[in-house]
Amino acid sequence: MVGFDPFKPIEFDGFKIMKNIFIMTKSKKIDVHGTEILIYSEKANEYISLTDIARYRDAERSDYILQNWMRNRSTIEFIGLWELFNNPDFNSIEFDGIKNLAGSNSFALTPKRWIETTNAKGIVSKT
Repeated sequence: MVGFDPFKPIEFDGFKIMKNIFIMTKSKKIDVHGTEILIYSEKANEYISLTDIARYRDAERSDYILQNWMRNRSTIEFIGLWELFNNPDFNSIEFDGIKNLAGSNSFALTPKRWIETTNAKGIVSKT
C-alpha cells in the first residue's frame, strides 16, 4: 500500500494497534489494574492474551466475553484490516462474508472459527 508505515500504529474506531501486536510460547506477565495479563512471544512477534483481558470483566465466563466481542461489526472490521495489512494468505472473500453477517442477532463467531475460515494469523487460539 502506498504510504503505509508498518511501525506507525493503526487507528480504528478509538483503538490503536502496533503492527505485530495482537494475540502464543515464551511468556511474560504484566499487571493491568490488578489483573495479570500474559504476553506470549513467538519469533519476533508478541501476542497479548485476550482471554486474560476478558477475565477482568468476568472471570468465570471469559469465553462468552470473547464471543460477544467478536460478534461486533467494528471488531470484525478492525481485525480484518489488520490481517489485510499483515497477512498475505488472509482469505478476504471469507472475511467479506463474515463482515456482512457481523452484528446481526443470529451471528456468532469464535476465535477458532475466525482463524479456520479466514486463515488469520493475528489471533491465535490455544483451545
